[in-house]
Amino acid sequence: MYLLTETASPFALERWAAFFANFGQFAKGFFYTLGISIGALIVALLLGLIFGAMSSTHNKVLRGISRVYVEIFQNTPLLVQFVVVFYGISILTDGHVMIPISLTAILCVGVYTGAYISEIIRTGIEAVPKGQTEAALSQGFTYADTMRIIILPQAVRTILPPLTNQVVNLIKNTSTVAIISGADIMFTAKAWAYDTTNYVPAFAGAAFLYFIMCFPLATWHVVKKKRIRKLTKEVHYVRSFISY
Repeated sequence: MYLLTETASPFALERWAAFFANFGQFAKGFFYTLGISIGALIVALLLGLIFGAMSSTHNKVLRGISRVYVEIFQNTPLLVQFVVVFYGISILTDGHVMIPISLTAILCVGVYTGAYISEIIRTGIEAVPKGQTEAALSQGFTYADTMRIIILPQAVRTILPPLTNQVVNLIKNTSTVAIISGADIMFTAKAWAYDTTNYVPAFAGAAFLYFIMCFPLATWHVVKKKRIRKLTKEVHYVRSFISY
C-alpha cells in the first residue's frame, strides 16, 4: 500500500498510483453493490406490481393499504429506515435477532424503491382506458387475469421510461448501505480514503464506478423515451387521418 504525507497534493500522481494499486478493493465493492442492486430491484418490482395493482382496484381497503405503504416509505428518509431495521430490531430483541447487512440493504432499498415503482405502475394502469378493464371483467376474467393479460402489456410503454429512471436511483441509493458498514463502493471508498488520506482518488473512483452502472441505463431511458414519443405521434396522426 502507498502511504503519503498529508502535505502531498490531493491530485498528486502518487495518490492515483495508490488508487490503482488497490483497485481490487474497489472492484469487490463494485460487485457487492451490483449484487445488492439486483436483489433490491427484484424486491422493488414485486412490491411495485402488487401495490400498484392494489391502488388501481375498486376495493377501498386495498387502495388504503397501498396508499399507507407509499406514503410511509416515500416520506421517510432511507437512512432512517436502515437504522430502524438494522439497529432497531436488534435493540428490541436484545440482540437475539440481527438481520445480516446484505439482507438489510436489499430489503430497505427494495421496499423504499418499491413505493415509487408502485406509483409508476398505477399511473401506467390508469393510462389504459377503463373500458378495457370493464370489458374483461364482464367476460368473466378475474381482476388478476385482467391485469396480467390485458392491462399491463398495454401499460408497459408508459411504465418503462420512469421505471428505468427509478432503477438508476436505486443503484445510487445503495450508497446509503455505508451507514451500516456494508462493503459497497461508498463504504470501501470512505474506509480506504480514511486509511490513506487519498480522498480525491477514492471518491472520484467511486463516482466513476457508479457512473459505469448508471450511464447505460440512463442512455437507454432517453432513447426509449424518444421512441415512445415518436410512436405516440404516429398513432395520433393515423387516428386523425382515419377520423378525417
